[in-house]
Formats: sequence, C-alpha cells, structure tokens
Amino acid sequence: MATTSIVAPGRRATRERRSSAAIGRANPLTYLVAILFVAANLAPVLYIVLGGFRTNSQITTSPAGLPAPFELGNYGSVLSSGIFWQQLGNSTISAVTTTAGVVVLGLMVSFVLARYRFAGRGALYALFAAGLMFPITVAITPLYLLVKDLGLTNSLVGVILPQIAFALPTTVIILVPFLRAIPDELEEAASIDGASRLGFFFRMVVPLSLPGVVTVGILAFIASWNSYILPLFILNNEGSYTLPLGVQAFSSQYSVDTAKVLAFTSMSMIPALVFFTIFQRRIVGGLTGAVKG
Repeated sequence: MATTSIVAPGRRATRERRSSAAIGRANPLTYLVAILFVAANLAPVLYIVLGGFRTNSQITTSPAGLPAPFELGNYGSVLSSGIFWQQLGNSTISAVTTTAGVVVLGLMVSFVLARYRFAGRGALYALFAAGLMFPITVAITPLYLLVKDLGLTNSLVGVILPQIAFALPTTVIILVPFLRAIPDELEEAASIDGASRLGFFFRMVVPLSLPGVVTVGILAFIASWNSYILPLFILNNEGSYTLPLGVQAFSSQYSVDTAKVLAFTSMSMIPALVFFTIFQRRIVGGLTGAVKG
C-alpha cells in the first residue's frame, strides 16, 4: 500500500531555499574554467583592437605588448576612408534586408505549419528540418550559376535572397513551437469577437511570439553580417563588397601595414559584437521558449 507524505509549507519553503543556495554555491574550479574560457575568447578580440592603436615598429618589436604610446592615426585613416563606409553600408543593407525577409517569411510559414492542419504538413516541416543539414557552402556552385542566370551577380540582391532562403529552416524550427504553444481557446475567443485569421495573426500571434521573432532576427542579422563565402562568389568589385570581403581586400592591399589592417578589422567586427552583446539575453530567452514549446 502506497503512503503519501505531507510536508508542511514552511518546511517545503526551507528546503527550496536550501536547494537554491546549493545551486548558487558553485565549485571554485567551475569559476576558474569559466574565466579561462572567457579569456580565451576575448584575447584575440582585444589583441586586434589594441593592435590598431600601435605602430608597425611596436608590433614588430613586441607582438604581444600594449600600445606605448597610443597611435590614433590608424583608426583615423580607416574612418576617413570612403570605401570603409561604403562597405559598412553594404553590410548594413544586406543584414537588415535579410533579417526583415527571414522574420516576415519565417513567421508566416511557421504560422501555417503550427496552426493549420492539412495533408503533407509533417512532410513540409521535415523538409525545413532537413534544410539544417545543408549549409550554404554545399550548394555554393549551383547557387552561383542560378544567381548568374538571373543576372544578379555583383548585386546585393543576389546575396540577400539566398541568405533568406538558407536562414528559413532555422527560423521555422525555432518559431513553430512558439506558435503551437498558443492556446486554441485564445483563437476561438478571438473568432467569437469577430477577428479573422489575419486579424488573429497580427493582433495575437505576432505579439505572443515576439521572443522567438527577436531571436531569429538576431541570428539572421549576425549570420548575414559575418557571411563571407556567398558574397565572395557573387560580388566582384570593391565598391559592392560587404565588410568581410572588405577586410580581405584591405589586408591584401596593405599587407605590409599590419597596424592599419588590425584597425580596419576591429572597426569591421565591432558593430556585430556590440549588437550581439546587447541582444544576447534575447537569444537565450527565445531558444529556451522554443525548447519549452
């Protein structure tokens, strides 16, 4: 015969506090490993940023040293260069447009897969899931031929459209659980109040799935900003380059001026680093919600 034990509310609260305190007391070795891991990730970034404040003679004499004194001319030269701002604008246009396309199309597709029941829905979802196994590098040659046939080479449109297509599988996989978690009773209540399917989508679905939307938007923005292989095949003149290609071209042009190359590289990666730092909590929250859903 099974017995049921009853725990007083006060004792249960005490146990919960003790459990939380035990979780909070981590092993010092854990903190040490975390600090070493953070240091290993930050060290290359700091080296590049500080290297831009040094002269070539300082780098040659002491590669791992600190600027002494700080040289502002390298960053000033980069910021006064028109080609840097042009490439920054190209990267911004590509990343923002890709993000908008991924969010809009991904949300609509995910809504259909999550809320509608039709023949082949499972197969369609599996098709998007299978898209996760095919990175853009696998399809780069036929993709280049397709873009060339469409006359979109050396154009940001030829970069943006494939980026949207290859970002949609991740977007759908993340957003579908969010939309499935919305109670059917909420949709029924909205229908009783006279809301159409589109009205329910814009008034209820979009606000409730905002954490997932922000997550996929951030991931799409970062992936587009850091994209290298696709622009390398599609874009073929320096004026249309995005920043990753611009860094390569700049480092080839100023191969003997290491300090200026480090300055250009740091200016190219800082926007993405700042963007990711600001929204990193949103990414974790959105992915957690997708797992729970």
